[in-house]
Amino acid sequence: MNAAQAALLLVPLLLPFAAPPVARRVLERLAPARALWLLTGIALALATSCAAALGTLVLTGLLKLPLFAALGDLIHPLRTPSNLLVLPAAALATGALVLSAGSLGRSALRQAGAFRTARTQAGRHPAAGDLCVVESPHPDAYALPGRPHRIVVTTAMLRSLGPAEREALFAHERAHNRAGHHYFLAAAELAAHCHPALRALRADIRYAAERAADEAAARAVGDRRLTAHAIARAALAGQAAPSVRPDFAPAATTGPVPRRVTALLTPDRHHPRTARVLVLALALGALLSAGAATTALIAVHHQVEVAQGEEPR
Repeated sequence: MNAAQAALLLVPLLLPFAAPPVARRVLERLAPARALWLLTGIALALATSCAAALGTLVLTGLLKLPLFAALGDLIHPLRTPSNLLVLPAAALATGALVLSAGSLGRSALRQAGAFRTARTQAGRHPAAGDLCVVESPHPDAYALPGRPHRIVVTTAMLRSLGPAEREALFAHERAHNRAGHHYFLAAAELAAHCHPALRALRADIRYAAERAADEAAARAVGDRRLTAHAIARAALAGQAAPSVRPDFAPAATTGPVPRRVTALLTPDRHHPRTARVLVLALALGALLSAGAATTALIAVHHQVEVAQGEEPR
């Protein structure tokens, strides 16, 4: 791996910083459901490329050490840029991977505990179809994944809304479960632990999921103004209420509610031509990141084979 190939590893580490500004513009110009699929795919591609680049740096640094060189059956020194560059870079990459794995593990344990608590709470109460009403003084409502899917709503939330607003709220939460939005939120959470810049993309993905459910609810009840009013009232009622739901269980009361309400009350302002340009920019960025990480990994693999004597030097 020469210096140019080593520099390729910087591409997957730097490109994620350019994604959030473009993603925000995509959200304004693309239908929410399409934006949700696009941004989730981009986040996973960038996260995977970043992890691969860090892993390549770690592997290169380890193979420069005599112990690991012997374990790797290297009979020649591994050709890389100067050790003064490679070894510190490998140490930083190792630290980044350890921190990412640790934060992801803690998040997974916390979310698993919250999910068990929410499912247990829902299981204690009778359900009417997919609707489960929980006796609580705290207004809350969310779509709970699992088998079967549930729409969990507290008695305090029901008292906060009128009959038509309740139907709009239920339609919103059913849209989440029907579209499997919890998978998108879980993927966004995973990506956010791979690179700090992808935390902003996680927020955009959550917003896209809520907007997609908002639009589905508006179509279901046939009244955009009613849907906007229901979401605003539900968010206002539950803004300070504690909730047992895990982060991957979507809820109508989360995200930038004023922005969502504005989007429901204003005419459709999608710009297909501009959206195509932005989508292409994001796709090219993801492909460039994946290509750079793959090229660097292949270069390291070739150098390892050379060092093992399997390829001519």
